[in-house]
Amino acid sequence: MKKEHLPQKICPICSRPFTWRKKWERVWDDVKYCSERCRRNKQKALTKATS
Repeated sequence: MKKEHLPQKICPICSRPFTWRKKWERVWDDVKYCSERCRRNKQKALTKATS
C-alpha cells in the first residue's frame, strides 16, 4: 500500500490530520490522538472548551 493511500484521522486536540502507522496496526480503531503530547493535553483542551 502506498503512503498516500493510508487511512487518516483528525486529532480532536490540535485538529491536524495524522496517518496510520505500523505500530497502530492492531489498535487503529482506538487511536484518537496524533501524539503523546495531545493525549496528555486532552484534559486541558476539554476544560478550555467547557469554560
